Amino acid sequence: MLARDDALAALAAQEFDVVVVGGGITGAGVALDAATRGYSVALVERADYASGTSSRSSKLIHGGLRYLQNFDLGLVREALLERQLMVTLAPHLVRPLPLVVAAFDRPRPDRMVGVGLNLYDAMSLGGGRRRGRRTRLAAATRGGEDAGAYWSPERHRVISTAEVLDLLPALHARPPSCGYLFYDCQADDVRLVLTVLGEAERFGAVCANRLCVTSLLERDGRAVGVHVSDVETDSEFAVRADTVINATGVWADQLRPEELRDEAELPRISPSRGTHITLRHEDLPLVGGAVVPAGGGRTIFALPWLGRTLIGTTDNDYDGELAHVHASRDDVDYLLAATNAFFATDLGVGDLTGAFAGVRPLISTGDPRKSVDISRKAELYETSSGMITITGGKLTTWRAMARMTVDRLTERESRDAPCRTHEIPLGQAIEPAQLARVEGVPDGAYAPLAARYGHAAHDVLSIAAERAALAQPIVHDRPDLLAEVVLAARREQARSVGDVLLRRTRLGILAARELRADGDAARRVAEALGGELGWDRQRIAAELRLFELETRAEGTLLGAPEPVPALT
Repeated sequence: MLARDDALAALAAQEFDVVVVGGGITGAGVALDAATRGYSVALVERADYASGTSSRSSKLIHGGLRYLQNFDLGLVREALLERQLMVTLAPHLVRPLPLVVAAFDRPRPDRMVGVGLNLYDAMSLGGGRRRGRRTRLAAATRGGEDAGAYWSPERHRVISTAEVLDLLPALHARPPSCGYLFYDCQADDVRLVLTVLGEAERFGAVCANRLCVTSLLERDGRAVGVHVSDVETDSEFAVRADTVINATGVWADQLRPEELRDEAELPRISPSRGTHITLRHEDLPLVGGAVVPAGGGRTIFALPWLGRTLIGTTDNDYDGELAHVHASRDDVDYLLAATNAFFATDLGVGDLTGAFAGVRPLISTGDPRKSVDISRKAELYETSSGMITITGGKLTTWRAMARMTVDRLTERESRDAPCRTHEIPLGQAIEPAQLARVEGVPDGAYAPLAARYGHAAHDVLSIAAERAALAQPIVHDRPDLLAEVVLAARREQARSVGDVLLRRTRLGILAARELRADGDAARRVAEALGGELGWDRQRIAAELRLFELETRAEGTLLGAPEPVPALT
């Protein structure tokens, strides 16, 4: 990505066809879609890219089995087709994941679950089944050039006790009688956002974070851009554009709320808090994912993710502060209780390696039911100022949401510019063996680097070769390198320790306990980042304190939440 200073200069000097407000997955997708159709595009984000909902998902690219219960077949079908496409476009980022519905004390799994999985299978048919499951899955899991080209999920099937235990070793204390095996996909949500933004920039988009939109820029009642305030300097300027697209997710009704509610009759956005926890792989070893009953007809997921085990999610109505959502103790206890009951374990809060919570922009129907029953469909609105607002939806359907938004723009302009994002690769996959070995970089770091960055892993390793310290892990026994901090500052507009530890790497939620115990790890990050951004010792100390406040506000280790003073 452009250096932030260069992006700011371009935003202030140029006039654009489109300005996108919001740097999560939806805004990034809109920027990419519009740029690939020939529009000049600006994108502004009030905090850090993906710092809202887009960094706090369950990390699944999936159809959503639970939506079948509500007969929301269109949403499931769309999501399943997008899942197939994502594996093709970004095989290093979106990877197949086997999932198990285990059965106990019965010779066969529940038949109704099987009916649902039959429907899931039928709706996911898209690219044919040219290979056997094992060969295709092996190709996809490697993440090489042929991964997406051949992966298509095999039909679900019943598997034996031994096969269940191979995928879910954590169930050895409570062996199942059998189970259903089916497939979905998994991703690092933040890395997906950053990659989409990078592709948008490759097609000419100009993106900058920490720019807060204060108002619309108007001429004769029509929006012709936005007024922004630079969070870092408090300076203000205008970003001029023919069209404003509001892609701020759960914040959508905070940008010209009277216009949206009075004219577009925007339904109330009902934020839903989803909490997740992470555990050491050794404490709950998983090779595949498990669908875990959680009482009241609800289920949660237990998933292997980036060397840890990820448990989630809750789904509760939320009316608190949106910028820093705290992982609540009640939600964590709920997740642990369901996990312990299913796996016959005795895990407690002290076993967590991290926790996180976020809010999803669910569209209220006015029904008093819980948010779990509120539609996840995307909704598009256009008001008298010409501003287009897109909200709702889910991580999996980001590309379809972006297409719908830019289609509206081309329709009102009678412009012949069809969507191209179904054929635009997202980054470039690479095999770990293709990466040059750098002295000091642990052997276990190369595969994660290839999975996170694809071909850009070469750039990380070039930085690691600059000096020995940069080749070292940030946290002992984790693959994330100090060189990634430098890359984040140079190429990804990282501006704070939280940007690096919570988003560019995921150490803030995967190794929160280690970071707390080893204060030198966060300090090394701050010093490496400060070396790129020109921080002095006093600024480094202030940034470390700010990171501590940020993690407390978000409850990554369930400390009491503290207010965070104007995070930059």
